[in-house]
Amino acid sequence: MKSYQEMSKEELLQEKESLKAAYKEYQKMDLSLNMARGKPAVEQLDMVMDILDVLDSKSEMVAENGIDVRNYGEMDGIPEAKKLMADMMGTKAENVLVFGNASLTIMYDTVSRSMTHGVCGSTPWCHLDKIKFLCPVPGYDRHFAITEHFGIEMINIPMTEDGPDMDMVEQYVNNDPSVKGIWCVPKYSNPQGYVYSDETVKRFAALKPAAEDFRIFWDNSYVVHHLYEDRQAELLDIISECEKAGNPDIVYEFASTSKVTFAGAGIAAMASSKKNLDFIRKSMTIQTIGYDKVNQYRHIKYFKDLDGIKAKMKQHADILRPKFEMVDEILTKELEGLGIGTWTKPLGGYFITFETLEGCATSVVKKAKEAGVVLTGAGAPFPYGTDPRDFVIRIAPSYPTLEELRQAAEVFVLCVKLASVEKLLEA
Repeated sequence: MKSYQEMSKEELLQEKESLKAAYKEYQKMDLSLNMARGKPAVEQLDMVMDILDVLDSKSEMVAENGIDVRNYGEMDGIPEAKKLMADMMGTKAENVLVFGNASLTIMYDTVSRSMTHGVCGSTPWCHLDKIKFLCPVPGYDRHFAITEHFGIEMINIPMTEDGPDMDMVEQYVNNDPSVKGIWCVPKYSNPQGYVYSDETVKRFAALKPAAEDFRIFWDNSYVVHHLYEDRQAELLDIISECEKAGNPDIVYEFASTSKVTFAGAGIAAMASSKKNLDFIRKSMTIQTIGYDKVNQYRHIKYFKDLDGIKAKMKQHADILRPKFEMVDEILTKELEGLGIGTWTKPLGGYFITFETLEGCATSVVKKAKEAGVVLTGAGAPFPYGTDPRDFVIRIAPSYPTLEELRQAAEVFVLCVKLASVEKLLEA
């Protein structure tokens, strides 16, 4: 079949009528399908139910350093949990603080603390005239929501397959003292599934910020979330790279087990330099008397070590991989050669990014919703919810069953075709 751009107006009109008829048939089906967020599927949650069985009334409940995990204390997290999270992130236990159930909470608190108390003795951001964050786009909407919540100006930085446009990053960071941070999802990025190259990581580590309180917010949320055992992407350890570059304090790294065990009931951690962690501890002692060490202990008893996490992640991959492959198969079959869309083919993570013809994303999402398929809102992967070119759509294949996903993908491609025909007929 020829591409839509090669079709005459008459051919496009005929195609539109055919697509509208098929679309109406889907509307009659009264579907209720959701590909909006990267939620683990029920099968994935069922797969880790036995974590609830590792502790009972006869469990010892004592960490390796003799701490009773049921009681107060051990603000850093129990030693075994610090080591487990450090091993997962590829750093050292001494660089790690273990917090509560979600890394998003740690990121929010880190921005909030910087607003009210500064960064390691610097002027609190709330006392400054202008604060800016760099935002690789498309990116994670919840990151952008945090900075918008605090009134921080966000600057779009285009993503490449190797990571953010580092020429732009260096230009802003090294010359503008009002630039205080950058959001990063360095491995299987949300939503494109890209992995930062070694060169990109090294350039981040070698930044020479104009602001002494600039920090990289390194959200390594998909560090162990591979889809293919034989094609696992490697990512340099940002903590050690910053140390080598003489910038040990420039980065905060975040990770959690929220999509390894239970979503919202895992353990989350931050890795950073001693200087940064010592400063953060001062606030922690005011904020809490200690995080949930029983849950930390439960995770240790369940996984034992990093090999235990890797084994569980293979099981997750066995559930997720067919879903990603199905979406790619349907997109390829229905859209390849039509010239109306491109998409990423990630090796891990939870998302696929689809790029429509410019100006079509909002229309596709609206049409899909009216046919019973909920997608992430058009514009969501951009600061302020505004996609300047209205062309990026985030697809989340994880939650639906395979049959539901097939239906949702079929509705999606139909909506892409219909929106594209309408756009070309407007030209």
